[in-house]
Amino acid sequence: MVIDFKIIPMKRTLLLFMLMMTIIASSCNKDKESERFTLLTSRTWTSDSLLANGVDASDPGEMLALFKGDADFNKDGTGTFGQYTGTWMFTDNETNVAITSPDLPFALTTHIVELTAVSFKVTFTFPGLIPANIRMTFKPK
Repeated sequence: MVIDFKIIPMKRTLLLFMLMMTIIASSCNKDKESERFTLLTSRTWTSDSLLANGVDASDPGEMLALFKGDADFNKDGTGTFGQYTGTWMFTDNETNVAITSPDLPFALTTHIVELTAVSFKVTFTFPGLIPANIRMTFKPK
């Protein structure tokens, strides 16, 4: 058996290069959490007001009653939103939050009006024969 000593240093160099690239890639791929992501996921939010066309719509039988209560936006993209369970994600450079649930008739995309440590407010238009302008406000629990 003939050993080519030129190949051994090249294999070591290639192995070292691949190891370094793996370390660099794994450290670069860790998503840094944005401020909005941290604000949304670091607390449990509780509904403060649930309005449809400026009128409270959170009482039993009203269109937003099932959103009443706590909302948890988990870091893994899952969550609970009142009585709904589903997934969430930011869209449009974190200006909107899209929520999907098997219990909702469609994916709900809400516009973030305010997201601070003490307030989370979203708006959206509910489609239908008579569209409703929805405003939901939450505060930390």
